Amino acid sequence: MKTSYELAMERLKKKDEESGIAATPITDAQKAQIAEIRNFYEAKLAEAQVMHHSKLKTVFEPGERETLEQAYRRERERLSDERDRKIEKVRRA
Repeated sequence: MKTSYELAMERLKKKDEESGIAATPITDAQKAQIAEIRNFYEAKLAEAQVMHHSKLKTVFEPGERETLEQAYRRERERLSDERDRKIEKVRRA
């Protein structure tokens, strides 16, 4: 007996096949590239976090702290988006 999850996945797979979307498995080389990309961006995010915390230790004014927080959030979002784009590019290759 199949679970509802398995049935839903089968329906989605069938729907994709009817739409012409083909799922191709990821090769070992692609997995290695994706892992390398994730490791690189994990390090970049950690570096940004360390830099952000060190800057926060020197700033005591609430307005400046908020500005630093916003800049840090933008940087994290930029790095995450860049990482996701590169991973998607590897998957499509």
